[in-house]
Amino acid sequence: MEVERVQAIASLSLSSNTIPAEFIMPETEQPAATTFRGPIPEIPTVDFSDPDEQNLVRRVVEASKEWGFFQALNHGIPAEVIRRLQEVGTEFFRLPQEEKEFYAKPVDAKSIEGYGTKLQKDQNGKKSWADHLFHKIWPPSRINYQFWPKNSPTYREANEEYAKHVREVADKVFRSLSIGLGMEAHILKEAVGGEELEYMMKINYYPTCPRPDLALGVPPHTDLSSLTILVPNEVPGLQVLKDNHWIDAKYIPNALIIHIGDQIEIASNGYYKSVLHRTTVDKEKARMSWPVFLEPPPECVVGPIPQLLNDQNPPKYKSKMFKDYAYCKLNKLPQ
Repeated sequence: MEVERVQAIASLSLSSNTIPAEFIMPETEQPAATTFRGPIPEIPTVDFSDPDEQNLVRRVVEASKEWGFFQALNHGIPAEVIRRLQEVGTEFFRLPQEEKEFYAKPVDAKSIEGYGTKLQKDQNGKKSWADHLFHKIWPPSRINYQFWPKNSPTYREANEEYAKHVREVADKVFRSLSIGLGMEAHILKEAVGGEELEYMMKINYYPTCPRPDLALGVPPHTDLSSLTILVPNEVPGLQVLKDNHWIDAKYIPNALIIHIGDQIEIASNGYYKSVLHRTTVDKEKARMSWPVFLEPPPECVVGPIPQLLNDQNPPKYKSKMFKDYAYCKLNKLPQ
């Protein structure tokens, strides 16, 4: 059965100035009706070049407790490395449709890797205005190059170079979060997979949309990862929920967007919050983003870290294998 890609639907929709009914969100979720228009609270930014480690830890911890989300400045990934990552990803979505389909996620696949459109079940039968490409970039033993586009000759080189740098950023975040829990710097990372953590690259492609007031690129969700590190393009669209308001994340050139995911919320026993977020779309320009999801290996059991627990702080979450957690989350089953 041929899957309809949003990129193809978008090119048909632009001439009619309408979108198919299955992309029109319920009124309670439509961005025009629900985006906060008041004075926007300042989304936290953290300067990763801060020589004062105590201050850096404090800023990361506050943002992760209060928002579950922050933008990292001076993170150390060279601008050229990010530019090349974006360039080769953009080239993939410019390929002819039949060539993109060569990388499509196999119908019977257990993994989410590959080119695709729909990811989660939607209770209302609604669809997201987005296509995507998923593949792992680390560790080397877990990479399936079948899903790495070959038509940009430098695709592999650009992704391998980015993987090297993004791991350093991740370690800095884990270190700060662990110290913020009153623990040694290595403990939190170990609790969610340690050196076995799998880095899953996703390229999101949100085509131009004639009715951005009605559609969403991705509906509200939290990430099932431990941590998500995201590179956006210059088209804004990411929104986070804060105090029951959907707030636009301002585009900051060269910043990385860091999301706390479900596994860190679980491991920290709720001290850090997994951020509820969604994506809007644009009428004039395609939006793209490059999140990397840091996922525990499938068999890794994640639960509240024992040394955080006591009579005053009993476990708030079940311990379970990551693959079971992911299955429940993607199929909208209770955890």
